[in-house]
Amino acid sequence: MNTVDSHAAPIAVVNHLTQSARPAIVIAGNGMCSGGRIVNYLKAMLHDPRHDVLFVGYQAQGRPGYAIQQYGPRGGYVDLDGERFDIRAKVTSIGGYSAHADQQGLVEFVTGLRQWPGEIRLVHGEQSKTILGKALGKAGSSQRMAKNDSMQAARGLA
Repeated sequence: MNTVDSHAAPIAVVNHLTQSARPAIVIAGNGMCSGGRIVNYLKAMLHDPRHDVLFVGYQAQGRPGYAIQQYGPRGGYVDLDGERFDIRAKVTSIGGYSAHADQQGLVEFVTGLRQWPGEIRLVHGEQSKTILGKALGKAGSSQRMAKNDSMQAARGLA
């Protein structure tokens, strides 16, 4: 397995993958495909039907990721950095992993697990994480707040 740790390396990797036609799994961040390394991979590989773009989670309307999901399966195109790119790669989406679930959805996700995790870290939004922690506590967890500038943990979920 190779990992790309610098900002210069992705272009070399993109070039290698497109020239060698070797199979590869590329995991690249930026959930909406609107910036960062993922754009380089998409520009180089979307046109090739040998590739598969896998979305794990929500794509907001008006963003490139959404356009790829909507129009890719129909042989459409997407605009990336002001250029049009035909979508010939297979486009697949997996639901259930979105970071954009509402409070009820998150509580249902945790309580629906066969075995609850030993620890849940709530790291987004000071007020939101407190409210979600309380909701998880109400749902049957014993909750402990870890005093940290940006974190609280719901622990001992059994």
